[in-house]
Amino acid sequence: MPIATVNPATEETEKEFAPLDEGEVEARLAAAQEGFETLRDTTFDQRGRWAISAAELLEAELPETARVLTTEMGKTFAAAKGELAKCAMALRWFAQHAESYLADEPIDTSAKESRVIWRPMGPVLAVMPWNFPMWQVMRFAAPALMAGNVGLLKHSSNVPQTALAMEDLFHRAGFPRGAFQTLLVGSERVAGIIADPRVRAVTLTGSEGAGRSVAAAAGHAVKKSVLELGGSDPFVVMPSADLERALNVGVQARVQNNGQSCIAAKRFIVHGDVYEQFERGFVEKMGALTVGDPMDPATEVGPLALRQGRDELHEQVEDARD
Repeated sequence: MPIATVNPATEETEKEFAPLDEGEVEARLAAAQEGFETLRDTTFDQRGRWAISAAELLEAELPETARVLTTEMGKTFAAAKGELAKCAMALRWFAQHAESYLADEPIDTSAKESRVIWRPMGPVLAVMPWNFPMWQVMRFAAPALMAGNVGLLKHSSNVPQTALAMEDLFHRAGFPRGAFQTLLVGSERVAGIIADPRVRAVTLTGSEGAGRSVAAAAGHAVKKSVLELGGSDPFVVMPSADLERALNVGVQARVQNNGQSCIAAKRFIVHGDVYEQFERGFVEKMGALTVGDPMDPATEVGPLALRQGRDELHEQVEDARD
């Protein structure tokens, strides 16, 4: 997949980016190590001030940044603004609570004094998906930076402008140079970056296939990894349910973020006593949804982010119909 912004509502390529060459990746890895040596010696109070500054910048520029998210992956403009507000909330939360989360923990042993201590690790590589292009990254970045680690982001190749906006956000907020950087590279370069001795850990949110690949590379390099992979959440409706509420929640749980969410209701399990009633109501409410331009305030469901995803879904629907 090329590194490019392809507006899924129009299928127009709005901007393309050349992948970083080996020298450029090396420069960013060196900057990450240098940034870590600086950031690890700062205080929670200092890091918290930078995190709050990042939150304030996000809120001040919310419409402009939300437009980037909508343009790159097609989520509704309202959903994009909500995502950014959640990111600002996370920055403030970790600015306020990171020090208490990472406080030394005394433990009882036969020794005179024993405790668990938490110290920064170093540069952490984050491999992130496009469906919540800023939130998925922020829930890694905010606690990692507050802990004194630095971030290297390999984002999905269809949201490069969002990735660059996050790098710019932390830079303008005051974090040291190298504290958070975006690596515009293809997925085939990830294993080599994980293997670099300066990278101390890796985290991924994505498909099971991507998780296997990253886990294998991290295991080969004997490095810590955190993986969040796809799910298939059941939505269970029993006769005791408030059926109208179940219908409203069920429809929203299926179409949130244009249906592209790891926590979407993907399997509906309905008790036989209420099945026909639920089916009729569900079909009616799904049919009443407004599908269209994600920038239109009236739109409830925008386009799927990728042509490949749309084509695969169409094939599945036609197979089910057949």
